[in-house]
Amino acid sequence: MSWHLDRLVVAVGRFASWLWIAVLIVILINVFSRYVLSQGSIALAELSWHLFGTATMLTLGYAVVRDDHVRVDVLKEKFSPKTQAIIELLGIVLLALPIIALMISALVPYAWTAWIYTEHSQAPSGLPYRFIFKSMLPLGLVFVMVALVSRATRCTTYLFRFPRAIEPPYDDRRSVGHPNP
Repeated sequence: MSWHLDRLVVAVGRFASWLWIAVLIVILINVFSRYVLSQGSIALAELSWHLFGTATMLTLGYAVVRDDHVRVDVLKEKFSPKTQAIIELLGIVLLALPIIALMISALVPYAWTAWIYTEHSQAPSGLPYRFIFKSMLPLGLVFVMVALVSRATRCTTYLFRFPRAIEPPYDDRRSVGHPNP
């Protein structure tokens, strides 16, 4: 199960990573138009913020799957793998998942209200469709939650041999960017 969940999160993360190129291009165009052409654009500035936020939110789950997120592992090396798995599982179940669930439950109505009112920028020349960006906030956290559930499943498999571990084919893992190449 965790292998399939990881594949989903990695696919979304890889797709969203292309947004960083769009962020760079929009920022360069905005800087060029502002400082060379002396014509600033509120729409370009907002577009760069929206693309940056979307790319960040949609790649957070990817960072969890790849174990590239910021962690405080000062004592981790001193513990056995079993103790590490217990701490990881407890941290996910008792801290991370409840906090992510609370954040999603707060952000879904926030995004829904933006959809209902077809929210747009308050600036006269700003971007329409702000509700699309606001929807990326809970969506990105859903992918983080999926990644955390996958990680918790791997910890329970290691600790309790449940659910039964099934090793995916080596080549398939490499081709989809599975975290354990």
